[in-house]
Amino acid sequence: MATAFLFPGQGSQYVGMGKDLYDRFETARATFDEADRALGWEISRLCFEGPEERLNQTEYTQPALLVTSIAVWRCLGEPIEKGSVVAGHSLGEVTALAAAGAIPFPDAVRLVQQRGRFMQEAVPKGQGAMAAILGLDRKSVEDLCEKASNDSGRVTAANYNAPDQVVIAGEANAVQRGMALAQERGAKKVVPLAVSVPSHSPMMKEACRRLAAALEKVPGRDLRIPLINNLQAKKITTWDEAKAGLIDQLSSPLLWEETIQRMREEGVDLFIEVGPGRVLSGLLKRIDRKLATANAEDAAGVEKVKELL
Repeated sequence: MATAFLFPGQGSQYVGMGKDLYDRFETARATFDEADRALGWEISRLCFEGPEERLNQTEYTQPALLVTSIAVWRCLGEPIEKGSVVAGHSLGEVTALAAAGAIPFPDAVRLVQQRGRFMQEAVPKGQGAMAAILGLDRKSVEDLCEKASNDSGRVTAANYNAPDQVVIAGEANAVQRGMALAQERGAKKVVPLAVSVPSHSPMMKEACRRLAAALEKVPGRDLRIPLINNLQAKKITTWDEAKAGLIDQLSSPLLWEETIQRMREEGVDLFIEVGPGRVLSGLLKRIDRKLATANAEDAAGVEKVKELL
């Protein structure tokens, strides 16, 4: 059985994540303690106790999710030898690279806090927005983005999550126009996302530049297990390829549906979501309801996945 390990991105966080693991596994306690030392503040307390408002700020969300996901990964026994490939959704790509041995854990924690800050500072609060469009195919969403864009603001497709789910991003006024057009054109659901950072859009160019500089200071290594990246849904094994993908994915559409299809072409028949929430498991079912999936986010999930492996 070929197995893929998937790591979640923003939107999967919640107050209390990782606490069950911390209480049950010494490995998890050591992971959170290591992260606290790396950052110089208690990210463990933020994950376990909140406040939710701070946990949902991009600069803090990103390291919190990475740390919790790696705690799960380590509690599973870092099962690289059981997997054929890894991937992560946006921020989750950094987590996947840490799991694959490409980025030392303390460096990954510090890097994603910087990444979140660069993204937040690239666009003044309130000027950017994102929304999920459900029930329209990608061509329809691309067409409405083009129509909704003008000199006062542009909106583009940002995440190709599933055949019937595309996320749009850009200037807030253009995203509002795009949402209205989507409803007019028969979208089943239009959901504004609770973010002010228009990820995976051209508005992130300055964040890309700053992230590139930060990555030059990271002691990266070639991967112990291949990664299918967000940027091209391409199988990569070298640090240079991984680094280039991390930079460019911030301002480019995220190809999640293609990523899963590429894994299927690689022979993957079991997809395991490693980390908080079940967002990626839900997307897998939207892509193909027949896909075999599992989720590990707490002690019970860890034990079930360990039995499965």
